[in-house]
Amino acid sequence: MGKHGKRYETAVKTLDREQTYSPEEALRRIKESASAKFDETVEVAIRLGVDARSGEQTVRGVVALPHGSGKSPRVVAFAQGEKAAEAEAAGADVVGGQDLVAKIEGGWKDFDVLVASRDMMRIVGRLGKKLGPRMPNAKAGTVGEDIARIVKELKSGRVQFRMDKGGVIHAPIGKVSYEVEKLVENLATLMAAILRAKPPSARGQYIRKVAISSTMGPSLLVDVAAAQALGESL
Repeated sequence: MGKHGKRYETAVKTLDREQTYSPEEALRRIKESASAKFDETVEVAIRLGVDARSGEQTVRGVVALPHGSGKSPRVVAFAQGEKAAEAEAAGADVVGGQDLVAKIEGGWKDFDVLVASRDMMRIVGRLGKKLGPRMPNAKAGTVGEDIARIVKELKSGRVQFRMDKGGVIHAPIGKVSYEVEKLVENLATLMAAILRAKPPSARGQYIRKVAISSTMGPSLLVDVAAAQALGESL
């Protein structure tokens, strides 16, 4: 296990990491313990009760947080003609077609999210093996006809979520500078999206564990029933 810095160790001493908290209390404590010199991201980790080995039980999706994520991702759009102009006007950082495919095949990785108009998938498809889960995908909301809307939503704080091989979803819900109320509303929106994405074949308890942390700080456990109730309230 890696060695933590002094700020992390100090924060640990002020938090009870064995206790479970209400979402509001956990977020308040995370804000109070954040001590980095930059505006740390508040992140949530949600362990799901699904079979992570089954393709039928993969949980993924997109959600527009009401108060944004606090991040403005570098968005690269595969588009041509009018759609290329629309993507650029909407704020895409890089727009292209065959030239972008060749650039990525050559090892270029200076982007956070890739999006594409439907007609471009015929040439983007060959990047599947290289990009893996970063590949533009209709289910993830990164492929569509209205490329301008997709770009605008991503730049304004739309969040993509996808569980990892361990069945855990990691997602940002804002910055420590956000008011607790705004972080709670963002968390509720994310929880609602994850609940809606529950695979029909999943059995038993779906939300198993919820933890919240800041970029440089330790995590706190959140009462699962309370977190789930937030999502169910929307």
